[in-house]
Amino acid sequence: MAETRKDSLAVYVHWPFCLSKCPYCDFNSHVRDSIDDARWRRALCLEIDYWAEQTPGRHVGSIFFGGGTPSLMAPETVAAVIERIGMKWSLDAAAEITLEANPTSAEAARFAAFREAGVNRLSLGVQALDDTALKFLGRQHDANEARAALDLARRIFPRFSFDLIYARPEQSAAAWRQELSTALDMAAGHVSLYQLTIEKGTPFYTRQRDGEINPPGEAHAADLFDITNALAATAGYSAYEISNYAKPAHASRHNLAYWRYQDYAGIGPGAHGRLRTAENGARALRQHAKPETWLEAVERVGHGSAEARPLEPTEQAEEMLMMGLRLHEGINLVFFTERTGLTLEQAIRPGALTRLGDGGLLSHDGQNLRATDKGRNVLNSLLSELFA
Repeated sequence: MAETRKDSLAVYVHWPFCLSKCPYCDFNSHVRDSIDDARWRRALCLEIDYWAEQTPGRHVGSIFFGGGTPSLMAPETVAAVIERIGMKWSLDAAAEITLEANPTSAEAARFAAFREAGVNRLSLGVQALDDTALKFLGRQHDANEARAALDLARRIFPRFSFDLIYARPEQSAAAWRQELSTALDMAAGHVSLYQLTIEKGTPFYTRQRDGEINPPGEAHAADLFDITNALAATAGYSAYEISNYAKPAHASRHNLAYWRYQDYAGIGPGAHGRLRTAENGARALRQHAKPETWLEAVERVGHGSAEARPLEPTEQAEEMLMMGLRLHEGINLVFFTERTGLTLEQAIRPGALTRLGDGGLLSHDGQNLRATDKGRNVLNSLLSELFA
């Protein structure tokens, strides 16, 4: 398991632009005919300046370029952002710096330039290794491009990961077993394996409502999840989080910062952050989502913040449980109390710990609280039982 300092700051940088919108995606992504790279580069650096002033002296352990499609960024912009973060905060010499990328041939041609810019970990949105599935998911690459991009990433980056989406309509257990086995043979220490979820407001939501697509039922989805865990374990990948699998020392440092409830700064349109300062305590932060609104705000006042909301102890406790119980390691209860000011017993429904423990869903040894494999498989129900 990757180690992160408890005082580390993670920095998320959001690039909101895509060439097209995938039908399952409800992220803050936008299609634009043209982008002024120099203007956006200046704005991202200005917002870094602002948040660094709010959190002086912090140590940055990870940077994550997400989107949108960050591999559409000019490599010069990526380099400028990394350099600015290093200037304004203390950047760990071994910091994990990840950039999300699509496997299209055009974007893969930029991989070497991103490595030169300072990126040391690539996260590839492969999503499927079957051309029919890729077309259904609205992806712009085919399976051969995905394989070529993975080969190129292996040659250029010290570390890389990739995503697959499963529990697709009409996907059989045998088909998923074969696809995942192939994927694990190509992996290099880390994979993210997500069940397809239909989000309101997406084209897939409309198609499901109209009866055009029918995702697997709960029982079949659970079978696919069991297959996923079994095949990954056989290949040496542990499920350190519900949807993330890694070999030893390959867990994502940035993802762990989120799930361990450490502070993170959000830079760019629609980015979220969670920061604590001596002056303001813990706050949940949200940037303007529309790219043009964010850009104009940064140029006017130095940041694009739309909301900075104080986090009450009970809200912090619920968030920490929701995130930490996704992790195989669970939650350190000393850190839980340090962060929230509450004991576990004060934060949850009376008797819930005993009931969930007796049901084989939670494990509690006095120092750590974790969901069992059975509990993580029904985490939403488990959490609703925990909270009063």
